[in-house]
Amino acid sequence: MYTGKTLFAQIMDYLPWKTFHRIVSRYDGDHHVRTLPCAEHFRTLAFAQLTYRESLRDIEACLSAQSAKLYHMGIGSPIRRSTL
Repeated sequence: MYTGKTLFAQIMDYLPWKTFHRIVSRYDGDHHVRTLPCAEHFRTLAFAQLTYRESLRDIEACLSAQSAKLYHMGIGSPIRRSTL
């Protein structure tokens, strides 16, 4: 059923984000991170896995083609290949 969110955002809602953030903070996963926090990195790689992307260049091209929808997918800013 359509609830105003993209399908990817609906799938990401089922993940235990509280547990994810607790594990990231326990192991200092976001320590010295400038542009791509762990949650956005996970969302990016999950998107790549679900859409059968084969390379970093392919991931970047696909995400930049959908740059208007990144915010609705839970990804705050455009992802560059060098940050992946």
